[in-house]
Amino acid sequence: MKIHEYQGKELLKKFGVPVPRGIVARTAAEAFEAAKQLASTPVVVKAQIHAGGRGKGGGVKLAKSPEEARDLAQKMLGMKLITHQTGPEGREVRVLLIEEGLPIDREFYLGVVLDRASGRPVFMASAAGGMDIEEVAAKTPEKIFKETINPAVGFRPFQARKLAFALGLPNELVSQAAKLMQSLYSAYEAMDASLLEINPFLLTKDNRLVALDAKVNFDDNALFRHPDYRELRDLHEEEPLEIEASKFDLNYIKLDGTIGCMVNGAGLAMATMDIIKLAGGEPANFLDVGGGASQERVEAAFKILLGDEHVKAVLINIFGGIVRCDMVARGVVGAANNLGIKVPVVVRLEGTNVEEGQRVIRESGLNFTVATGMKDAAEKVVAAAG
Repeated sequence: MKIHEYQGKELLKKFGVPVPRGIVARTAAEAFEAAKQLASTPVVVKAQIHAGGRGKGGGVKLAKSPEEARDLAQKMLGMKLITHQTGPEGREVRVLLIEEGLPIDREFYLGVVLDRASGRPVFMASAAGGMDIEEVAAKTPEKIFKETINPAVGFRPFQARKLAFALGLPNELVSQAAKLMQSLYSAYEAMDASLLEINPFLLTKDNRLVALDAKVNFDDNALFRHPDYRELRDLHEEEPLEIEASKFDLNYIKLDGTIGCMVNGAGLAMATMDIIKLAGGEPANFLDVGGGASQERVEAAFKILLGDEHVKAVLINIFGGIVRCDMVARGVVGAANNLGIKVPVVVRLEGTNVEEGQRVIRESGLNFTVATGMKDAAEKVVAAAG
């Protein structure tokens, strides 16, 4: 689960991480009052969306007066902000953060993320702050310094000092920076975050260290420990089809292709997407209906697949282990009859009662093609999608 910058900063403040003074505004009038209250010249008007690159897209502006802040807010609120992370459709700006301007000396990058290769958290730091860290990692990886953390002992002071020295901070600020980094890791661990990123982490001209931005993602599987964090969720920032899927406990992620996939089991779903690409197609989604693929779940999954206007064909790939193939087939036919599906559908069944399942599909009178094997299914659905 992702949250907004202003929400992340409020959480980090509780762990002793210094952040700029800021006030949330949802109208131009609120932006005016916020700028007056901050009494800073300039103030920064920042669009709040779940995407990076806001500055390049026109979502971060300086205002030299409350009146200018109001005018900027008037233009930003309701605009479609397009960045390299939103895609061409952009995101509508509904909330602004009005923040005090700070005298910037140098910008750094700090981040904590789970390294799946080592199975441990990694604290990253770079002097190339304020830039797309992905670009830095691709072109100049030597500029990113990393410390792998043993969860049993935590992020040690010597590791934090090592990173602070690597950033080239003034000697008198190294201890302060190390404590700030340890506070960030404490926040990452206590909040069950999957990602905590400060870009930029700021050194001001008056020698202060400040988290100028904050990106916090939570591990969904740990949210039961933090029921208060659920209130931070902004459904406007999420894909509507993914929200709908979550209501039925379907694991759905929208992608950019034209072939809808309905599969039981995450591993099989990944393999299905791979073989579609191998056959020359592009999957439109990841969708795992789980072990109990009842007619209701299948129907809900069909609705979600067909809610994506880019889907030109659907591949149903079911392995009947926990659930029998004939039960799935009847669920698929019943759902298709209820929904009046118009796109071609390719069905590949394997496992318990597969022959009966295939018979149900063939005799349904629907525009379904039965495939034998994953390769055959992939080739047929790619051809059907045109």
